[in-house]
Amino acid sequence: MGENASFWESLIYAHPTCTTWKQEAEGSIYHLASILFVVGFMGGSGFFGLLYVFSLLGLGFLCSSVWAWLDVCAADIFSWNFILFAICFVQFIYVTYQVRSVAFDREFQELYSALFQPLGISLTVYRKIVLCCDAEVITLEKEHCYAMQGKTPIDKLSLLVSGRIRVTVDGEFLHYIFPLQFLDSPEWDSLRPTEEGIFQVTLTAETDCRYVAWRRKKLYLLFAKHRFISRLFSILIGSDIAEKLYALNDRVHVGQGFRYDIRLPNFYHVALPETPPVQLSHHHLQRGSPRRKPAGVTNCGS
Repeated sequence: MGENASFWESLIYAHPTCTTWKQEAEGSIYHLASILFVVGFMGGSGFFGLLYVFSLLGLGFLCSSVWAWLDVCAADIFSWNFILFAICFVQFIYVTYQVRSVAFDREFQELYSALFQPLGISLTVYRKIVLCCDAEVITLEKEHCYAMQGKTPIDKLSLLVSGRIRVTVDGEFLHYIFPLQFLDSPEWDSLRPTEEGIFQVTLTAETDCRYVAWRRKKLYLLFAKHRFISRLFSILIGSDIAEKLYALNDRVHVGQGFRYDIRLPNFYHVALPETPPVQLSHHHLQRGSPRRKPAGVTNCGS
């Protein structure tokens, strides 16, 4: 115990104590370095947060090196600060390279900001998702079909970027698909990876549309490699299907001023508003789910 006490005493009292303090303040370079350190440690997360932190900390260490070289004339203080400056500089270059490697076109950048960034998806993960669709945004002209009822195979998963899609069955309107919604989420969810199927509805572009498409087999390979991306798409697709079901439910009623509520197992009927929507049969309700696109976009009349 005595040896431990002597060790701490020697550690604390071995050096001379400050009997008098330096009256004049250090130079402006020292204070600038301190300000850069304070501001630098306020940086956030992500790539741009790292760029912010390493740039300001690097400048702070550089100022400290200059201060140690000109004012203090201490080789050890200069050496340590210069080494730390070099480390920050290398890290800044590395993060800059990573940011450049995950740069996207305008539409993919807007898609990330609107859909994936609010969910906390990093740019590196988003890059894998974009590469899976070959970083391509496909155009669908007005009044052309993305999928035709009973003809188009279900071989991809697509997300609408701009425009509006009309969904019909036997020529009868079901609902619209708007930007940031999947075009064929019910079809995707209805099939297992090894199964094949065809659309039971027709999807027609009401305006000029732009969408992103992931090939079915290629996307399943991505899911097998990255379970996090698989869970992400499962959540997005489930939410999208729920929105489509509620949109379909708002249009369905079964006579006598009652609405057909698909959310309840006993088919509970809720009174309709004064302006009733178009009446659909039970047969149409059961069929209004799956949808998808052929390899070449075709006109609905063809």
